[in-house]
Amino acid sequence: MIGLGTMGGAIARHIAEAGHELTIYNRTPERARKWRDANPGLAHRIAANPAHAAQDADVVITCVGNDDDLADVVLGPNGVFRMLKRGGTFIDHTTVSARIARQISVEARDLKIHCVDAPMTGSQIGAEKGTLTLMCGGRDDALEAARPIMESYSSRIVHVGKAGSGQIAKMANQICIAGNVAALAEAVRFAQASHLDMDKVYEAISGGAAQSWQMDNRWKTMDAGEFDFGLAIDWMRKDLGLSLEEGRGLGVSLPVAALVDQFFSDIQAQGGGRLDTSAIIKRLPQKGKS
Repeated sequence: MIGLGTMGGAIARHIAEAGHELTIYNRTPERARKWRDANPGLAHRIAANPAHAAQDADVVITCVGNDDDLADVVLGPNGVFRMLKRGGTFIDHTTVSARIARQISVEARDLKIHCVDAPMTGSQIGAEKGTLTLMCGGRDDALEAARPIMESYSSRIVHVGKAGSGQIAKMANQICIAGNVAALAEAVRFAQASHLDMDKVYEAISGGAAQSWQMDNRWKTMDAGEFDFGLAIDWMRKDLGLSLEEGRGLGVSLPVAALVDQFFSDIQAQGGGRLDTSAIIKRLPQKGKS
């Protein structure tokens, strides 16, 4: 397992608890040591670099930051593909461009490695519970090779199509989230300004057509002004940037996504880039409060 952030660290625990012999690597060595100390006995070893992590491995999983990070840990001088054996399986859970996913798939094909791009949704809660949804791109045989281990930390695995397709599906997912959370923020401020019982408003509207994951999981925390959890705005802006770039290439207009991206930019400018995306509500003043 390469990448032990919020999502990768939880995935690693599920893999080890499912009985697999786990090697871990993180580009910041201290994070790998902290993970090992917090999860005694689960890591067989800490690797010195990605190639060392891939040595003798049947499966290598990555969950890093962006295109450049992924290219470095997979294709770099000390990358996974330097050591992963023929017939091995490579699974990437990073949200990156479809372009880099396709490039890695071509390299994997030439090396006779099974390769799946499998960005995920389900949030930190889903990672901790092992109930993630994975959107997968790659060949049929690659997905079947990856499925047994992915089942240890996910409840839904969907094969969307060829290499890069998982990333396109994740972009569509992020476009939906962006519009949804922005509208939810306005609804919360609207109900607050009307001096209604917020629990009653939620009860009334969450059972109908307005219901969403964002409403179920963020209505109360938005109302309380709590944002220190979940998907950071910095990461959402990275994801929306990928979506907008892909949209330009496809000749598709994404006006709502572009607008909400600017709303997130406002929160970044206030120093809130590491807050959950629901902090978008902070750009809307609450009536009667400064």
